[in-house]
Amino acid sequence: MSLSMYDASAPRFARMLRNLDAILARAQSHAAVKKIDPAVLLGARLFPDMLPMVKQVQIATDHAKGAVARLAGAEVPRYEDTEQGFDELRARLAKTIAFVESFAAAQVDGSEQRPIALRVGGRDWSFTGRDYLLDFALPNFYFHLVTAYNILRHNGVEIGKGDYLGNP
Repeated sequence: MSLSMYDASAPRFARMLRNLDAILARAQSHAAVKKIDPAVLLGARLFPDMLPMVKQVQIATDHAKGAVARLAGAEVPRYEDTEQGFDELRARLAKTIAFVESFAAAQVDGSEQRPIALRVGGRDWSFTGRDYLLDFALPNFYFHLVTAYNILRHNGVEIGKGDYLGNP
């Protein structure tokens, strides 16, 4: 049995974005209970030269929506990156999950050899669909998702590996 491009992308992104939403809900509750200004958690970083938590979530959603759209040959929606609170970030997650789940398997399957070209950080990248998904989109998505998790955990939000992995 082979793993399809759709099965390796859209459901994986949606599942992990749901887990991230639950983590953000826990962080939001933590801030309220501990009387911490939510902006402190949203702006927290693991190290001064790293991006803040809010940006980690924004980039994770960008990789999810971008990957599925590019693999399907569809337009990638542009988000303004203006979220300033947990409710706004969670709305962004919900919007991204709905977008990712709007694609049918038939739209993504067969994209292994689709040419994918993008410009990131002033650099041009060219991939086949398979290499884009496996070597760029998924690793970047998981990197930013786990960095958001780590920032929150480092700042005392009571979350663990089970929250990150969610229920299968």
